[in-house]
Amino acid sequence: MYHARFRKSHYEAGYNWGSLLYKNGKKIALNSALDITGERKIFANECLPAYEEYYPEILEEIRGLANGQKGRYEDFYTFLLSMYCFESNNHCTCFAFKDKDNLIFGRNSDFLVALEKLYMNCLYKLNGVYGFNGNTTAFIEMEDGINEFGLAVGLTFIYPKITKAGFNAGMLVRYLLEKCKTVDEVIESLNILPIASQQTLTVMDSFGNCAVIECNCSHVEVIKPTEHDNFVVATNGFVSQKMKEYNNHSIDDWRSDERYSVAYNALRENKNHFSFELARDILSGKHGFMCQYERKKGSDTVWSVIYDIKNKKIFRVEGNPSRKKFVEDSRMKFT
Repeated sequence: MYHARFRKSHYEAGYNWGSLLYKNGKKIALNSALDITGERKIFANECLPAYEEYYPEILEEIRGLANGQKGRYEDFYTFLLSMYCFESNNHCTCFAFKDKDNLIFGRNSDFLVALEKLYMNCLYKLNGVYGFNGNTTAFIEMEDGINEFGLAVGLTFIYPKITKAGFNAGMLVRYLLEKCKTVDEVIESLNILPIASQQTLTVMDSFGNCAVIECNCSHVEVIKPTEHDNFVVATNGFVSQKMKEYNNHSIDDWRSDERYSVAYNALRENKNHFSFELARDILSGKHGFMCQYERKKGSDTVWSVIYDIKNKKIFRVEGNPSRKKFVEDSRMKFT
């Protein structure tokens, strides 16, 4: 995993990182093989007005990155704004649980082994927005993170059955980390922002509120813990009655239903024994299938993270948690 810090304005953050890579002989357009097909160009251009209205600073960061890389702004925004609307390779598991002693958010990111050296952990502290510590398989967009106010957000991707111009999953996570303090603010934002892709967003705040939000361009469905089970779980499929029709069963979802059942059952069976160790053991596959992929086939859990919100601590495994240990990352300052 690359580790990067971003400061000052969005444009300066993008430019400084892009130029640093360029000076060291690393051109993103070559290393990540930016997918800029005609279909994606059209879709990205349709999405631009949404970002210009609701999140213009992220476009400035993309422009800064392109300039720092001496590349084409159009190529970079085409790649980033059309993510999650055409691919089918990103899979993951999220959960959050709470009791009087614990506010825990956990996530495994399951993706392609071939690209794992390019994945990033990012510390952002930019002008005019909230600082956060986040992780991504790409750049600028985020897949999970926690901000300075203790709001944790993580996505699980659902292969698109319907799409419309708007924000994709990774840009939604980035926006929410920079703009929101609470779960209620997240829900309010998602009911305003135009949404492009299909995803769940698992969220937990420092007040102990948590939810899974299943959303696409047509619906935003909020799933909160039941009265008896103080936890939520999400994998790569919708589970609410309103959203199930948008699941796409024609693709390989990397045993999504099994991962969901393992996490759900482990949390329900241990609801009187919540702990950091429980989160660690679920993510590490000690309660059933979770991260035990056949790596030689090209897929694996490429990072795992636990946000201990009550104690303001971050723990991460850079790789598969069944083989590596969680290590605390104490670099971020919480408010």
